[in-house]
Amino acid sequence: MPLPLCYLNGEYLPLAEARVSPLDRAFLFADAVYEVIPVYGGRPFRLREHLDRLARSLAAIRMAPPLSHAAWAEVCGELVARNGGGDQYVYLQVTRGAEYGRNHAWPDGLKPTLFAYTNALEPLPASSLEQGVAAITAADTRWARRDIKSTALLANVLLKRLAVDAGAFETIMLEDGALTEGSSTTVHVIVDGEIRTPPNGHHILPGTTRDVVGELAARLALPARSVRVPESELRAAHEIWLAFATRGLLAVTTLDGRPVGDARPGPLFRRMHQAFADYIREIKDTRAL
Repeated sequence: MPLPLCYLNGEYLPLAEARVSPLDRAFLFADAVYEVIPVYGGRPFRLREHLDRLARSLAAIRMAPPLSHAAWAEVCGELVARNGGGDQYVYLQVTRGAEYGRNHAWPDGLKPTLFAYTNALEPLPASSLEQGVAAITAADTRWARRDIKSTALLANVLLKRLAVDAGAFETIMLEDGALTEGSSTTVHVIVDGEIRTPPNGHHILPGTTRDVVGELAARLALPARSVRVPESELRAAHEIWLAFATRGLLAVTTLDGRPVGDARPGPLFRRMHQAFADYIREIKDTRAL
C-alpha cells in the first residue's frame, strides 16, 4: 500500500519522499506544536476549533501563525481530496524551523517548517463499544504547560506504554489527589448522573472532542460541569468516558482491575455515543469553517 501524499512547506509530495533537516528545532528540542483533525465523509470535523487551538499553542510558544485559518483549511481540503476523501484524520505540525547550530534560545528570523499528512480513520472495534475498555491510573509526570499541544510527548508515550504493559487501553493520570486526563484522551466521569471533567487550565489540554460532549450534554438535558474531580470520585464513578479526536468516545469498564459500574458501558454513555454519531451525520454536508 503506497504511503499517502503529504504537505511540506507549500508542496504536496509522497510522504515517503518528505525530508526535513536534522537541525530542525522539532528534532533537536521538540520545539513544535501540532493538531489532529478527524475527517468524516471528506469534511474536517470542528476545523475552526482545532485551528483556534493551534493558534493558541503557537502563541504560547511565541510563534505567529504561519498560515491563516482559510489557508490551513485549503491545505486540509486538498490533502483529504488527494488522499481519496472519506473518513481520515489530518495531522498538522508547525516547528520553529532550523538554524545552522543548536541554541536553546532561538534566533529571530527562523522560517517555520509546516508539515501535514493524512491517514485512515479506522472505526472502533465493535467489541470496544459493546464491552468498553480497561484503564489504569498513574501519577501525572508531565510538564507544567499541558494546555500547549506540544510535540514534546515523551512523558505521554511512557504513560501510554504503562497501559499497554498492563493489558489496558489508557493510563488515567492523577495529580495532587485529583484527575487530570488520560495519556492521549480527555476523561469524563459520571457521578450521581452528572458528567464531570476537570476545568481547563495549564494542567490539561483543552479538548475539542470534550467540548462536543459538553454541547451534546446540553442538547440531551444532561447535567454537566467542569470541576475538580478528586481521585475518590474517579474510583467511585458510575461511568468513566474517554474522549479523543480519532475515536470519539469510549467507555472505561475496568479501572486498575476493578469494575466501573457493572463493568459494561453505561446508559449515559450509550445515549452520548448515539448523540455523537448523529451529530457527525448532521454536519457532514456543512462547511468546515
